[in-house]
Amino acid sequence: MAELRPSGAPGPAAPPAPGPTAPPAFASLFPPGLHAIYGECRRLYPDQPNPLQVTAIVKYWLGGPDPLDYVSMYRNMGSPSANIPEHWHYISFGLSDLYGDSRVHEFTGTDGPSGFGFELTFRLKRETGESAPPTWPAELMQGLARYVFQSENTFCSGDHVSWHSPLDNSESRIQHMLLTEDPQMQPVQTPFGVVTFLQIVGVCTEELHAAQQWNGQGILELLRTVPVAGGPWLITDMRRGETIFEIDPHLQERVDKGIETDGSNLSGVSAKCAWDDLSRPPEDDEDSRSICIGTQPRRLSGKDTEQIRETLRRGLEINSKPVLPPINPQRQNGLTHDRAPSRKDSLESDSSTAIIPHELIRTRQLESVHLKFNQESGALIPLCLRGRLLHGRHFTYKSITGDMAITFVSTGVEGAFATEEHPYAAHGPWLQVRRLFFFSPPPFHGLFLHPPPPSPPLAVWQLPS
Repeated sequence: MAELRPSGAPGPAAPPAPGPTAPPAFASLFPPGLHAIYGECRRLYPDQPNPLQVTAIVKYWLGGPDPLDYVSMYRNMGSPSANIPEHWHYISFGLSDLYGDSRVHEFTGTDGPSGFGFELTFRLKRETGESAPPTWPAELMQGLARYVFQSENTFCSGDHVSWHSPLDNSESRIQHMLLTEDPQMQPVQTPFGVVTFLQIVGVCTEELHAAQQWNGQGILELLRTVPVAGGPWLITDMRRGETIFEIDPHLQERVDKGIETDGSNLSGVSAKCAWDDLSRPPEDDEDSRSICIGTQPRRLSGKDTEQIRETLRRGLEINSKPVLPPINPQRQNGLTHDRAPSRKDSLESDSSTAIIPHELIRTRQLESVHLKFNQESGALIPLCLRGRLLHGRHFTYKSITGDMAITFVSTGVEGAFATEEHPYAAHGPWLQVRRLFFFSPPPFHGLFLHPPPPSPPLAVWQLPS
């Protein structure tokens, strides 16, 4: 539940927004993290000290449903000479640490990220005659913030979000999102750490698929070259009726060449997935093979939960030669020394940093495995094969319903516990698969992996369309 008011309106929910020149006595009473971000906004919009603001009536830290305390909305005049149209600029407050008293985020020092380390922004093309900004982008940003808070997966530039619905609930073709650095907002050093600004960019389904098959940064660069599709500042136009590939068919050739040359940098996704060991029936309720779609996942211990989260973070790290994590005896309290607790990196970026599995969890070699995916997740398996494994990389599905994970690894990935001799191996609820051999016939429901035949070393079947 939220309300719209000027940021300078009186009331406890929306205090005045002082800029860098605010009186020291007032600034000392204003939440320091909030004040620091407002300072960056005032730098960019000195003539709009009190913009319209969507405010959470009941704050998240008081039990409300909306993680963002505020979303400020500014009018940006663009730059006609640079072909940048006038638009509305939305800026969130709440993914970073605004207060520094642990009511929402744990303080981890001034050198690291503040809270989740970023705030969201969005640029929406202003329609002719529009005198006030639409408020639906604020709810869109709240939805993304809920995902971050609930999953503890952060976003990175180049990430994509499959939304499967027009962002404004209209009939628009803009139904998904990419994320990139805001072209004007500069990183802010607050008393509670650093805050960067990630801009939401609305895209069509075909553009999302291209980002998945190739990489988000490449598609963002193409969008910047097409003024009606975003232009230099990647401004979303909900009335856009054509994809960049329909506007300029030559762009599809660039994407196809990029996929062939580079593969995909999508190293993992959060998904509806599960796996079953078909080698033998579960021995007891504690056996991880009893976890499957349609049943309640077993409750993992806190140590198991932390292990799978941290292993995934390191497992998604990409280097010149992809490496999955070795066991590190220097690990303390389930975390690497340079990371704050309770924060997970994005599963959709190769920039994820690393963690190590717990050495006491037994690795089991499996003879036959049944993998289960929903339709959207299963449709990414060709990407996993063509864009990742055939380029010597790895790809991970992380279950959104529990700590289960499935990682496909190629022979170029070091540190994997699935080997050529034992291509299917499980480490607690984490399964690694070294080879793919047989898809179940259409319609696609799952993937059955059986003992490998003498040849070929890798057989690939395309999913039915």
